[in-house]
Amino acid sequence: MEILNKLKNLDAYPKINEDFYSRTLSGGLITIISSIIMLLLFISEARLYIYSETETKLIVDTSRGERLRINFDITFPSLSCSLVSVDTMDISGEQHYDIRHDIIKKRLDHSGNVIESRQDGIGATKIERPLQRHGGRLEHNETYCGSCYGAEVSDDDCCNSCEEVREAYQKKGWALTNPDLIDQCTREGFIERIKEEEGEGCNIHGFLDVNKVAGNFHFVPGKSFHKSNIHVHDLLTFQAESYDISHKINKLSFGKEFPGVINPLDGAQWTRQASSGMYQYFIKVVPTIYTDIRGRKIHSNQFSVTEHFKDGNVYPKPPPGVFFFYDFSPIKVIFTEENKSLLHFLTNLCAIVGGVFTVSGIIDAFIYHGQRAIKKKMELGKYR
Repeated sequence: MEILNKLKNLDAYPKINEDFYSRTLSGGLITIISSIIMLLLFISEARLYIYSETETKLIVDTSRGERLRINFDITFPSLSCSLVSVDTMDISGEQHYDIRHDIIKKRLDHSGNVIESRQDGIGATKIERPLQRHGGRLEHNETYCGSCYGAEVSDDDCCNSCEEVREAYQKKGWALTNPDLIDQCTREGFIERIKEEEGEGCNIHGFLDVNKVAGNFHFVPGKSFHKSNIHVHDLLTFQAESYDISHKINKLSFGKEFPGVINPLDGAQWTRQASSGMYQYFIKVVPTIYTDIRGRKIHSNQFSVTEHFKDGNVYPKPPPGVFFFYDFSPIKVIFTEENKSLLHFLTNLCAIVGGVFTVSGIIDAFIYHGQRAIKKKMELGKYR
């Protein structure tokens, strides 16, 4: 019994007989308000506990030898698909011209409706009776070896399609300005197809796999090649000198998508105001790792961008097209999804209940004793 009495003396919550309670209207209002506040804070804390929060960390990017995947979806309302080519090049010296793999082109009419979708380029039609290099048509199962029209490196070189003639010209640094005189181009309907698509637009979407070093990719009319270490384009003479490079970027991203990513060029649109020229996007790519609540990592990138238009009337005249110059930030961003622990959640609940209860008790006591003091003063004033 003595131990129980000592334990009773340790009670930090002494009970008061209900006969001594004094309930007030102000106390009731404060109780209702404090209960509502507790409920709102509880809901807020429960949401934070249920939904994960993202922690951000910055580190130096030390990765090497990685590849970069560039996803794009761009519409050119005034350039035909037969004219637009996609090229990439980077500071390591890797260059790819007129890329076709992993890229889909859609021909569009003046209203933006799809006319045709294809992955191959011009010249898909097979030549039925091709021209032999040294003259004469093939008749009796002879082996065909088409002429490269002066662009052969050796006597054994053959150009069996219009595209191979263009590639041979490209290696020589020549522009294919007379496709109507090339038998392969004529037989494949090269000129007819160019003229057929005149006035059309083109949607190009797909992806590029490039080195993770500074470089650029661009969409230009004509076929690219190098001449005297200068990057030029094979602009066909039967097309207008001024190319309308108006465009809309439906989608542009570097790497995989991850929750919360914002690609600043999605939906961006530019319309030509004056003459033809070069439209440039200067992109700073920030490597990013996103780790979800289950520990799965997504290696991707974010980017910022600035834009510039170079007028085609200046000297030296810039090649018409849309150019994307990208470089990499030395800082890598790491996003990590985290959930609050149950212990942390319970601690916050106790803090909410105890804090609101204590503050409301202080306010109630202040109002109660204030009212009593005012009543006493009023009573003393009556007796005087």
